[in-house]
Amino acid sequence: MKKRTLGNSGLEVSALGLGCMSMSSGYGPPADKGQMIQLIRQAHDLGVTHFDTAEAYGPFANEELVGEALQPIRNQVVIATKFGFDIDIETGKRGPGTNSRPEHIKAVADACLKRLRTDRIDLFYQHRVDPNVPIEDVAGAVKDLITEGKVKHLGLSEAGVQTVRRAHGVQPVTAVQSEYSLFWRGPESELLPTLEELGIGFVPFSPLGAGFLTGQIDENTKFDPTDFRNHVPRFSPDARKANMVLVDLVKSVAQRKGATPAQVALAWLLEQKPWIAPIPGTTKSRRLEENLGATNVELSTDDLKLIDEITSKLNLEEARLPEAALKMTGL
Repeated sequence: MKKRTLGNSGLEVSALGLGCMSMSSGYGPPADKGQMIQLIRQAHDLGVTHFDTAEAYGPFANEELVGEALQPIRNQVVIATKFGFDIDIETGKRGPGTNSRPEHIKAVADACLKRLRTDRIDLFYQHRVDPNVPIEDVAGAVKDLITEGKVKHLGLSEAGVQTVRRAHGVQPVTAVQSEYSLFWRGPESELLPTLEELGIGFVPFSPLGAGFLTGQIDENTKFDPTDFRNHVPRFSPDARKANMVLVDLVKSVAQRKGATPAQVALAWLLEQKPWIAPIPGTTKSRRLEENLGATNVELSTDDLKLIDEITSKLNLEEARLPEAALKMTGL
């Protein structure tokens, strides 16, 4: 597995990481813990060194899973987790919004360290910007944690460019994590140029469009009642039907390359910038192997030009998140 460095930070990660959320939440009932521990360790055996989790996934169950799985190989991997929602650190009970008060951030860090069975968090993201706490205070709290040795790097998730700049002025931001794929290219207009200017890495989540770009989903697909995609406008049956033109494009390129649609979608992301390190998630061994195979798919200049020409003319239907969730992002 090739490595990439997140911006100017010196933090080296595998070109493709593993987003672990779906193992515990988001896409239906939690997967079998024992099987997921095996999957995480298989990912490492295949070259993955970057594992992404959050206190909110569960809450807590995903961090506990990742901590147990990676404990034997802790010094060989980068663990990223997140703070920022209003979650009781003892009970896991969720409040209605965000909480990035400095004292809460520090308490969450200590709780995360225990669940992750480690003495440091490699990359600590603010999960969503807290409108009630100046980002300078947030960055300052993480700076304190870095000074104490509990955290190595600061990250921001779904933050706007001005928020990134303000945080970066207090404590250098190593990575910004946001949704980015052929299914949603919003970061290209302002965020990516800002990150390049400041020397900050970018970690796209949902790099396969929450599964849409795999070609395994159409307007007739039924999701589990607990799957978040039931509430996403872009995943309504009508929107899925209208947006299949994008999947058809990815499939056509994949066929020419002897690859799968998922591999082409990931290869396209890897070609955008050398400091982009996507974190596709899965609960299946065969999908893990398929996704990691994307690092061997080479898209030519003509391939990339064709994809850009066609996708620039597409007007994909509906929003990427429900309205309430969109209000919590800076993009």
